[in-house]
Amino acid sequence: MKTRPLTGTITALVTPFSRGHVDLAGLKKLVKAQLRGGVDGLVPMGTTGESPTLDHDEHLEVVQTVVEQVDGKVPVIAGAGSNSTREAEALTRRAHEAGADAMLLVAPYYNKPSQPGLLAHFSRIAECTDRPIVLYSIPSRCGIEISVDVVTRLRARYPHVCYIKEAGGTVDRVDQLKSALGNDITVLSGDDSLTLPFMAVGAEGVISVASNLLPKDIGRMVKAAAANDFTRAAKIHRRLYPLFKALFVEPNPVPVKWAMQRAGIIATADVRAPLCKLSAAGLKTLQAALAAST
Repeated sequence: MKTRPLTGTITALVTPFSRGHVDLAGLKKLVKAQLRGGVDGLVPMGTTGESPTLDHDEHLEVVQTVVEQVDGKVPVIAGAGSNSTREAEALTRRAHEAGADAMLLVAPYYNKPSQPGLLAHFSRIAECTDRPIVLYSIPSRCGIEISVDVVTRLRARYPHVCYIKEAGGTVDRVDQLKSALGNDITVLSGDDSLTLPFMAVGAEGVISVASNLLPKDIGRMVKAAAANDFTRAAKIHRRLYPLFKALFVEPNPVPVKWAMQRAGIIATADVRAPLCKLSAAGLKTLQAALAAST
């Protein structure tokens, strides 16, 4: 499989549901809309895709459907992370066999391993595939950060561990990663509201929630920043900033699914328990942000 750069606007896809089941027809429609919107890549089965509540067969079915629908037009980065190393190894192998171009691997959550434990965890998974691995550091959900030292050690051992989705909430982390590894690591923003400042110090794109709803707008912002046209990029960022924040007024992907249903992109805003529908207060905030972003 030819390796393509994982940069630009990459959408963390929601998983459409219908009557409690994965809506495969809706998923195919969503992928087509994303391709028309000009995205540079797709991530099925990340947290935005509600991966913790899909069983392994559903997980694989979603990945396979996206790979088939994309048909090589853009890279597909399959979510394959788990707080169980054995489970993450199995998910990585299955995603590889399904034809995913790369794998997204979140830090183990809840059991909070030490940094040596993280190094061993990711090393074992890296040995399951030769395709690019995107590490995913999000301390707010996992309780731990993937240290720069661990990223550096992994990069030295495994050439295909060369990307990180950074969602720690600080621009400092991008500087730290780039200072340690330079062009040996590609940093992707994991937070829509920080994409522009991250790119100003060396990130090369975003794994975006907002691009489920507005792929063309996010794409324009990212392309402008990549071309060093930060004046144009900042104009788009400021217009969309209230929406970036409102999409997380309640647990992701509850708000974005509501907005997508409202826009006719997916048929329902259904989410799986323990998530629940958007509250009245959340709805008010989201509606105001949507009005401000147009």
